Parts: sequence; structure tokens; C-alpha cells
Amino acid sequence: MSEPKRLFFAIELPDETRQAIVRWRAEHFAGDAGRPVAAANLHLTLAFLGEVSAEKRKALEAMAGRITQPGFNLHLDDAGQWLRSRVVWLGCRQSPRGLIQLADMLRAQAARSGCYQSPTPFHPHISLLRETPHAVALPAPGFNWSFAVTEFVLYESQFTGGRLRYTALNRWTLKT
Repeated sequence: MSEPKRLFFAIELPDETRQAIVRWRAEHFAGDAGRPVAAANLHLTLAFLGEVSAEKRKALEAMAGRITQPGFNLHLDDAGQWLRSRVVWLGCRQSPRGLIQLADMLRAQAARSGCYQSPTPFHPHISLLRETPHAVALPAPGFNWSFAVTEFVLYESQFTGGRLRYTALNRWTLKT
């Protein structure tokens, strides 16, 4: 019997967007602002699933395969900091309806499948810095990255060799 895996559904960022965000982050946040999230790990979580057995994973993948939602455009034009969780994030001033619907469907199905779901409301964001030791000055408005979201991904989170790595396990295409 295989060990449960730590899983989550997310939106993967296009490579060019990810690299642009990494450059922007380096220009706007000092080295003491916190621990930068590795470029390869930048994503927008839709539903955190926690530790999932192989059997539950199959059920969740079957459920994900039945989603027939259209794609949508994502505009990353907001930034903030959560002082309690010590995270600086990038997000959307106005979340697209398709993003909220997709997250709601995935979170509801995960909860029905017995997977952990946070009691906090969904706040779409991309974590940029973790372990921020103090409040940071956020960049002035005016930044904006936009891209079409045409799929969502099931990731496994692994902590190996002192590093956190996310591995894509499966992908589902949204209708166009």
C-alpha cells in the first residue's frame, strides 16, 4: 500500500509570467523582506487537499475530469501581506467568476471526499515571500500580468533535501 501524498489543485503560471514576476519581486523587495518562493513553485492554489491516499486521489482525479467549465483570463494586479502568516502575495483586484467557480467546485468535491479544506474563504493569491519578519512596503499600483487560464493541475508537494518541490501529477483542460 502506498503512502498518502500531500496534494493540491492549482493554476500553473506561464513561464514568461513566472519569470517576469521573479524579476519584479527582486526589484521591489529587499533581501531581508522574507524567503522568496522558488520560481518553479509559483502557482495559484485552487484547493489544498492535504494528505491523500491513492484511492482518494483516483476519485478526485475522476471528479476533476468531469469539470466542463470554460477557461478565463487572469489579471494579476494586486499585492498584499498577511502579517499573521508572514506571507507577501500577488493576486487579483477583481477575481474572474470562472476562477471562483473552479475553486468552489474543487474545494466542495474535496470536502465531500474527506480531504481537508481550510475554513477560511478562498482568497486567490500567489505567495511571493514567506517568513517575512516585518511589514514590508508594497509596490505602488500599476503592475499587471495577464494570461489565459486554459487548464488546472493536480500537484504533489514534497519536502526533500531541505527544499520544497511541487510536481505536476495530472492536468485538465478547461473548455475554450
